[in-house]
Amino acid sequence: MVADDVSSAWLVHGERIVYDNEWVRVLLADVELPDGARFEHHVIKLRAAAMVVLIDGQHRVLLVWRHRFVADRWGWELPGGLVDDDESPADAAARELLEEVGYTARTLRHVARFQPMVGMVDSWHDVYVGEGPRRVAEPTEQSEIARMEWVPLGRIPALIACGDIWNSGTLVGVLHVIADRSA
Repeated sequence: MVADDVSSAWLVHGERIVYDNEWVRVLLADVELPDGARFEHHVIKLRAAAMVVLIDGQHRVLLVWRHRFVADRWGWELPGGLVDDDESPADAAARELLEEVGYTARTLRHVARFQPMVGMVDSWHDVYVGEGPRRVAEPTEQSEIARMEWVPLGRIPALIACGDIWNSGTLVGVLHVIADRSA
C-alpha cells in the first residue's frame, strides 16, 4: 500500500450547514487546495444504506423492478434501503430484505463498503451477499416495488448493457458476485 501523499490533500478550514433534515444535510465547506486556492465547496451528507444480493441454489439473484422518480427511470435493483440510527448496516440489510421481498437469508456476508459519489456526497453503502433464501412473509413495503424476479447470474451483464441495471449499489453487488464466482 502506498502512503498518503499529504501534498495533494485539501485543507478544510470549516463548514456551515445550508440545509438539514432527517434525510439530507447540505453544507458549504471552506476548502484550500494544495496550490493555495481557497473556495467554498458543496458537501452533501446522506444516511448510510445497505443492500443484499440474495442468491438461490440455482445461481439466481432476487431483483426488484422499481421506478426512481428523481431520474424518472425504471430499473432492476437489489433489495435494500437506509440504515436507521439504532441499527447496524447488517441489521438494516436483513430488515430491508424482509420488508421489501419477504425473505430471510441463512447466511449474510459483508462484501463491500463504498461511496457512490465521492467528492461531493458522503453516503456509505454496504453490500451483503445472502445465501439460503427462505420466504417467510409477504412483503410489508407495498409502494416502492412493481415486481420482483429471480434473475439468472448469466443474464446480469445483458441487463447492465441495456441499462436496466443502473443503480450503483446493485452494480457493485452483482458485479462482485459475478467476479467472485469467476475467480
